[in-house]
Amino acid sequence: MYGDPSTIRKILTELGDTWAVVGLSHNEQRAAHGVAEVLQRYGKRIVPVHPKAETVHGEQGYPSLAAIPFPVDVVDVFVNSEHAGGIADEAVAVGAKAVWFQLGVIDEAAWDRVNDSGLDMVMDRCPAIEIPRLG
Repeated sequence: MYGDPSTIRKILTELGDTWAVVGLSHNEQRAAHGVAEVLQRYGKRIVPVHPKAETVHGEQGYPSLAAIPFPVDVVDVFVNSEHAGGIADEAVAVGAKAVWFQLGVIDEAAWDRVNDSGLDMVMDRCPAIEIPRLG
Protein backbone atom coordinates (compact mmCIF):
# COMPACT_ATOMS: atom_id res chain seq x y z
CA MET A 1 0.00 0.00 0.00
CA TYR A 2 1.30 3.41 -0.94
CA GLY A 3 -0.04 5.37 1.97
CA ASP A 4 -0.98 3.97 5.32
CA PRO A 5 -3.86 5.61 7.21
CA SER A 6 -1.55 7.38 9.65
CA THR A 7 0.46 8.98 6.82
CA ILE A 8 -2.73 10.02 5.04
CA ARG A 9 -4.05 11.61 8.24
CA LYS A 10 -0.73 13.33 8.92
CA ILE A 11 -0.55 14.87 5.45
CA LEU A 12 -4.17 16.01 5.54
CA THR A 13 -4.18 17.39 9.08
CA GLU A 14 -0.67 18.16 10.32
CA LEU A 15 1.73 19.12 7.56
CA GLY A 16 0.18 22.42 6.50
CA ASP A 17 -2.57 23.83 4.37
CA THR A 18 -0.79 25.07 1.23
CA TRP A 19 -1.20 22.51 -1.53
CA ALA A 20 0.44 22.91 -4.94
CA VAL A 21 -1.81 21.07 -7.40
CA VAL A 22 0.33 20.08 -10.38
CA GLY A 23 -1.77 19.75 -13.53
CA LEU A 24 -4.59 22.04 -12.34
CA SER A 25 -6.12 24.15 -15.11
CA HIS A 26 -9.48 25.67 -16.07
CA ASN A 27 -10.56 22.36 -17.62
CA GLU A 28 -13.52 21.38 -15.45
CA GLN A 29 -13.53 17.89 -16.99
CA ARG A 30 -10.19 17.05 -15.38
CA ALA A 31 -10.08 15.45 -11.93
CA ALA A 32 -7.65 18.09 -10.65
CA HIS A 33 -10.32 20.77 -10.99
CA GLY A 34 -12.83 19.02 -8.73
CA VAL A 35 -10.26 17.76 -6.24
CA ALA A 36 -8.83 21.27 -5.82
CA GLU A 37 -12.32 22.53 -5.12
CA VAL A 38 -12.80 19.89 -2.41
CA LEU A 39 -9.44 20.77 -0.85
CA GLN A 40 -10.53 24.42 -0.70
CA ARG A 41 -13.79 23.47 1.01
CA TYR A 42 -11.72 21.74 3.68
CA GLY A 43 -9.62 24.85 4.28
CA LYS A 44 -6.62 24.13 2.08
CA ARG A 45 -5.01 26.87 0.02
CA ILE A 46 -4.55 25.48 -3.46
CA VAL A 47 -1.82 26.68 -5.80
CA PRO A 48 -2.38 25.78 -9.45
CA VAL A 49 0.76 24.53 -11.21
CA HIS A 50 0.42 24.26 -14.97
CA PRO A 51 2.52 25.46 -17.92
CA LYS A 52 -0.19 28.03 -18.72
CA ALA A 53 -0.02 29.43 -15.13
CA GLU A 54 -3.78 29.94 -15.10
CA THR A 55 -5.67 31.39 -12.15
CA VAL A 56 -8.07 28.65 -11.00
CA HIS A 57 -10.62 28.74 -8.17
CA GLY A 58 -9.45 32.30 -7.43
CA GLU A 59 -5.81 31.30 -6.89
CA GLN A 60 -2.89 32.53 -8.99
CA GLY A 61 -1.25 29.79 -11.03
CA TYR A 62 2.44 29.20 -11.63
CA PRO A 63 4.22 27.39 -14.48
CA SER A 64 6.31 25.20 -12.16
CA LEU A 65 6.91 24.42 -8.51
CA ALA A 66 10.14 26.41 -8.61
CA ALA A 67 8.23 29.51 -9.76
CA ILE A 68 6.03 29.60 -6.63
CA PRO A 69 7.38 32.49 -4.51
CA PHE A 70 6.30 31.05 -1.14
CA PRO A 71 6.59 27.68 0.62
CA VAL A 72 4.21 24.86 -0.22
CA ASP A 73 3.41 22.10 2.22
CA VAL A 74 2.08 19.36 -0.04
CA VAL A 75 2.55 18.74 -3.76
CA ASP A 76 -0.49 16.98 -5.24
CA VAL A 77 0.41 15.43 -8.61
CA PHE A 78 -2.09 15.04 -11.47
CA VAL A 79 0.26 14.14 -14.32
CA ASN A 80 0.92 10.89 -16.14
CA SER A 81 3.01 8.42 -14.20
CA GLU A 82 5.94 8.77 -16.60
CA HIS A 83 6.25 12.47 -15.66
CA ALA A 84 5.40 12.14 -11.96
CA GLY A 85 8.91 11.22 -10.78
CA GLY A 86 10.32 14.50 -12.05
CA ILE A 87 7.60 16.40 -10.21
CA ALA A 88 8.38 14.45 -7.03
CA ASP A 89 12.04 15.41 -7.36
CA GLU A 90 11.03 19.07 -7.80
CA ALA A 91 8.86 18.82 -4.67
CA VAL A 92 11.86 17.63 -2.68
CA ALA A 93 14.01 20.41 -4.19
CA VAL A 94 11.57 23.20 -3.24
CA GLY A 95 11.27 21.96 0.34
CA ALA A 96 7.73 20.55 0.34
CA LYS A 97 6.80 18.47 3.35
CA ALA A 98 4.89 15.79 1.44
CA VAL A 99 4.06 14.49 -2.02
CA TRP A 100 0.69 13.05 -3.01
CA PHE A 101 0.30 11.10 -6.28
CA GLN A 102 -3.31 10.89 -7.39
CA LEU A 103 -5.29 7.77 -8.29
CA GLY A 104 -3.55 5.97 -11.13
CA VAL A 105 -0.29 7.91 -10.74
CA ILE A 106 2.33 5.34 -9.78
CA ASP A 107 6.11 5.56 -9.82
CA GLU A 108 7.78 3.22 -7.35
CA ALA A 109 11.26 4.69 -7.93
CA ALA A 110 9.89 8.15 -7.09
CA TRP A 111 8.23 6.65 -3.99
CA ASP A 112 11.63 5.38 -2.85
CA ARG A 113 13.39 8.70 -3.58
CA VAL A 114 10.78 10.79 -1.77
CA ASN A 115 10.73 8.54 1.27
CA ASP A 116 14.54 8.36 1.32
CA SER A 117 14.62 12.18 1.36
CA GLY A 118 12.52 12.18 4.53
CA LEU A 119 9.26 13.45 3.05
CA ASP A 120 5.92 11.77 3.59
CA MET A 121 4.23 10.39 0.49
CA VAL A 122 0.95 8.88 -0.59
CA MET A 123 0.54 7.30 -4.02
CA ASP A 124 -2.46 6.10 -6.03
CA ARG A 125 -4.95 7.72 -3.63
CA CYS A 126 -7.16 10.83 -3.76
CA PRO A 127 -7.32 13.44 -0.98
CA ALA A 128 -10.87 14.34 -1.99
CA ILE A 129 -11.85 10.78 -1.10
CA GLU A 130 -9.68 10.57 2.01
CA ILE A 131 -10.31 13.94 3.69
CA PRO A 132 -14.06 13.42 4.34
CA ARG A 133 -13.22 10.10 6.02
CA LEU A 134 -11.25 11.90 8.72
CA GLY A 135 -14.44 13.04 10.39
